[in-house]
Amino acid sequence: MLTGFTAALLLITVSELGDKTFFIAAILAMRHSRRLVLIGAIAALAAMTIISVVAGQAVSLLPKLYIHYAEIVLFIGFGIKLLYDASRMAASSDSEVVDEAKEAVEQAEKQLPKKKTPLSIIAEAFVLIFMGELGDRTQFATIALAASNNAFGVTVGAILGHSICAVIAVSCGRLIAGRISERQLTLIGGCLFIVFGVIAAMEGS
Repeated sequence: MLTGFTAALLLITVSELGDKTFFIAAILAMRHSRRLVLIGAIAALAAMTIISVVAGQAVSLLPKLYIHYAEIVLFIGFGIKLLYDASRMAASSDSEVVDEAKEAVEQAEKQLPKKKTPLSIIAEAFVLIFMGELGDRTQFATIALAASNNAFGVTVGAILGHSICAVIAVSCGRLIAGRISERQLTLIGGCLFIVFGVIAAMEGS
């Protein structure tokens, strides 16, 4: 069956492509140094991953039976919600995520001095992306994976998945912004969550 590394890599990569934080990174990279934005983005995503894995390890102290059923419910529940969301999305919904990302960046830019230092750019990217990921479904998925899989594998897989998405966003976010279908990505993500839920159920049987 899938290892913690593979599961985390697949889930994070599929879920984060076209996400709000993906477009935040892309917009920041259009305005500032791509290298600095990438540093801030990966640092924020790595920090969130480590926090989630630590939380998952704390959850792993609970009885294994509870963890097993909670993992199944979490994955299948998220999967059904994503499929439902995808079924209700219109073509215009793709631009709504971009607009939300632009609004978040604009609000942050207003609070910062016009002349930005490298450190302030990194800090801006870090804070915006960290806050955007807080409470996101990928955070809960990482916690669930870390509760029942090897913590190191989940950490490396999740950080690698986040890094892949961050590199794509920073390097060619502008080019693919209009070509990413949030509906299709949400549909794929929903199917993937359900598949992992079924795999978790089979592993416990």
